[in-house]
Amino acid sequence: MNNLTALQSRKKALTRLTRNSKIFKTIINAIQEKKGEKIVSLDLRKIPEAVADFFIICEASNNTQLRAIADFVEFDVKEKCNEPAYKHEGRQAQQWILIDYVNVVVHIMLPEPRKFYQLEEMWSDASSMEHPDQ
Repeated sequence: MNNLTALQSRKKALTRLTRNSKIFKTIINAIQEKKGEKIVSLDLRKIPEAVADFFIICEASNNTQLRAIADFVEFDVKEKCNEPAYKHEGRQAQQWILIDYVNVVVHIMLPEPRKFYQLEEMWSDASSMEHPDQ
Protein backbone atom coordinates (compact mmCIF):
# COMPACT_ATOMS: atom_id res chain seq x y z
CA MET A 1 0.00 0.00 0.00
CA ASN A 2 2.96 2.35 0.58
CA ASN A 3 3.87 2.38 -3.14
CA LEU A 4 0.30 3.24 -4.08
CA THR A 5 0.15 6.05 -1.54
CA ALA A 6 3.51 7.41 -2.69
CA LEU A 7 2.44 7.22 -6.31
CA GLN A 8 -0.87 8.99 -5.70
CA SER A 9 0.77 11.76 -3.70
CA ARG A 10 3.32 12.61 -6.37
CA LYS A 11 2.42 15.91 -8.00
CA LYS A 12 4.07 15.02 -11.28
CA ALA A 13 1.79 12.02 -11.69
CA LEU A 14 -1.01 14.50 -12.35
CA THR A 15 0.99 16.55 -14.86
CA ARG A 16 1.34 15.59 -18.51
CA LEU A 17 4.84 15.73 -19.88
CA THR A 18 6.01 17.05 -23.23
CA ARG A 19 9.21 16.49 -25.15
CA ASN A 20 10.29 19.89 -23.83
CA SER A 21 9.93 18.83 -20.19
CA LYS A 22 13.12 18.99 -18.15
CA ILE A 23 13.01 15.31 -17.17
CA PHE A 24 12.51 14.24 -20.80
CA LYS A 25 15.45 16.32 -22.05
CA THR A 26 17.63 15.16 -19.15
CA ILE A 27 16.98 11.49 -19.96
CA ILE A 28 17.76 11.95 -23.67
CA ASN A 29 20.95 13.88 -22.89
CA ALA A 30 22.09 11.28 -20.34
CA ILE A 31 21.60 8.48 -22.88
CA GLN A 32 23.48 10.46 -25.53
CA GLU A 33 26.33 11.22 -23.14
CA LYS A 34 26.85 7.50 -22.48
CA LYS A 35 26.69 6.76 -26.22
CA GLY A 36 23.33 5.02 -26.28
CA GLU A 37 22.25 4.20 -29.83
CA LYS A 38 19.03 4.20 -31.86
CA ILE A 39 17.27 6.49 -29.38
CA VAL A 40 13.52 6.73 -29.99
CA SER A 41 10.77 8.36 -27.97
CA LEU A 42 7.16 7.22 -28.26
CA ASP A 43 4.43 9.74 -27.40
CA LEU A 44 1.74 7.67 -25.67
CA ARG A 45 -0.42 10.56 -24.46
CA LYS A 46 -3.25 9.87 -26.94
CA ILE A 47 -3.41 6.16 -26.17
CA PRO A 48 -5.94 5.60 -23.34
CA GLU A 49 -4.49 2.29 -22.14
CA ALA A 50 -0.90 3.58 -22.01
CA VAL A 51 0.85 3.39 -18.67
CA ALA A 52 2.93 6.55 -19.21
CA ASP A 53 3.06 9.69 -21.35
CA PHE A 54 6.32 8.64 -23.03
CA PHE A 55 8.54 5.66 -23.58
CA ILE A 56 12.17 6.37 -24.36
CA ILE A 57 13.94 3.40 -25.92
CA CYS A 58 17.62 3.00 -26.71
CA GLU A 59 20.24 0.34 -27.35
CA ALA A 60 23.49 -0.44 -25.63
CA SER A 61 26.15 -2.48 -27.39
CA ASN A 62 27.12 -4.58 -24.35
CA ASN A 63 26.26 -5.28 -20.68
CA THR A 64 28.76 -2.75 -19.36
CA GLN A 65 27.29 0.05 -21.45
CA LEU A 66 23.75 -1.08 -20.56
CA ARG A 67 24.52 -0.60 -16.84
CA ALA A 68 26.43 2.63 -17.45
CA ILE A 69 23.52 4.21 -19.33
CA ALA A 70 20.98 3.11 -16.70
CA ASP A 71 23.15 4.31 -13.81
CA PHE A 72 23.81 7.67 -15.46
CA VAL A 73 20.15 8.26 -16.37
CA GLU A 74 19.17 7.68 -12.74
CA PHE A 75 22.03 9.82 -11.43
CA ASP A 76 21.45 12.71 -13.85
CA VAL A 77 17.67 12.82 -13.38
CA LYS A 78 18.10 12.79 -9.59
CA GLU A 79 20.82 15.47 -9.77
CA LYS A 80 19.16 17.83 -12.28
CA CYS A 81 15.44 17.21 -11.71
CA ASN A 82 15.42 15.98 -8.11
CA GLU A 83 13.38 12.96 -9.24
CA PRO A 84 14.28 9.50 -8.01
CA ALA A 85 13.12 6.60 -10.13
CA TYR A 86 9.78 5.23 -8.97
CA LYS A 87 10.95 1.74 -9.94
CA HIS A 88 13.60 0.00 -12.00
CA GLU A 89 13.90 -3.56 -13.24
CA GLY A 90 16.29 -5.76 -15.17
CA ARG A 91 19.62 -4.96 -13.55
CA GLN A 92 20.18 -8.65 -12.69
CA ALA A 93 19.42 -10.09 -16.13
CA GLN A 94 21.36 -7.32 -17.92
CA GLN A 95 19.46 -7.62 -21.19
CA TRP A 96 16.86 -4.89 -20.76
CA ILE A 97 16.82 -2.32 -17.99
CA LEU A 98 13.60 -0.43 -17.40
CA ILE A 99 13.55 2.80 -15.38
CA ASP A 100 10.09 4.05 -14.45
CA TYR A 101 9.55 7.73 -13.69
CA VAL A 102 5.74 7.27 -13.76
CA ASN A 103 5.03 9.58 -16.72
CA VAL A 104 8.11 8.55 -18.67
CA VAL A 105 9.52 5.03 -18.82
CA VAL A 106 13.06 4.44 -20.08
CA HIS A 107 13.92 1.16 -21.82
CA ILE A 108 17.64 0.45 -22.27
CA MET A 109 18.08 -2.71 -24.26
CA LEU A 110 20.69 -4.86 -25.89
CA PRO A 111 20.10 -5.31 -29.65
CA GLU A 112 18.69 -8.88 -29.48
CA PRO A 113 15.95 -8.21 -26.89
CA ARG A 114 15.04 -5.00 -28.69
CA LYS A 115 14.66 -6.89 -31.94
CA PHE A 116 12.66 -9.64 -30.23
CA TYR A 117 10.22 -7.48 -28.22
CA GLN A 118 9.74 -4.76 -30.88
CA LEU A 119 8.31 -2.14 -28.51
CA GLU A 120 8.02 0.38 -31.32
CA GLU A 121 5.78 -2.06 -33.20
CA MET A 122 3.78 -2.97 -30.12
CA TRP A 123 3.04 0.74 -29.56
CA SER A 124 2.75 1.63 -33.25
CA ASP A 125 -0.27 3.89 -32.55
CA ALA A 126 2.09 6.26 -30.75
CA SER A 127 3.92 8.96 -32.66
CA SER A 128 7.63 8.29 -32.59
CA MET A 129 10.65 10.56 -32.82
CA GLU A 130 14.24 9.57 -33.37
CA HIS A 131 16.90 11.36 -31.35
CA PRO A 132 20.43 11.60 -32.72
CA ASP A 133 23.21 9.45 -31.29
CA GLN A 134 26.22 11.45 -30.15
